Amino acid sequence: MPSILDNFSTDNPVFSTYVFYTTVLIIKTLFMALLTVVHRVKNKAVASKEDSPKGIVLFSKDVERQRRAHLNDLENIPIFIIVAFLYTLTSPSTFIAVNLIRLFTLCRIVHTFVYAIYPTQPARGISFGIGILITFYMSFQVAIYFY
Repeated sequence: MPSILDNFSTDNPVFSTYVFYTTVLIIKTLFMALLTVVHRVKNKAVASKEDSPKGIVLFSKDVERQRRAHLNDLENIPIFIIVAFLYTLTSPSTFIAVNLIRLFTLCRIVHTFVYAIYPTQPARGISFGIGILITFYMSFQVAIYFY
């Protein structure tokens, strides 16, 4: 009888895909923090009075858009990472699992581009929506499997 630990092997394409794309998502999230700093410097917008030599906080629409995009990642990516990990425990179809993980990652990258870099609708809403649907699907599959 296979052990649940068999799922955590580099021989398991679902787990290998999970590890690789989770790493991509983590790097992307860290990159968003750096991009926020770049926008702050470019727009001379500081986060708080103590960061400003004159004690003046300047508002920048570009910085705020970048911050919201980063916050959106922080609200969605960690949840996906946890749910996708649990989903790997359900021994899902390799084809479905690998492509859902890839699609979620692609959607988050597209979402960043159409939110923080080149604001575009409906692309932003579609990329966000697909990512949420994938997370819900995996969540339901985990709940059903372990119920």
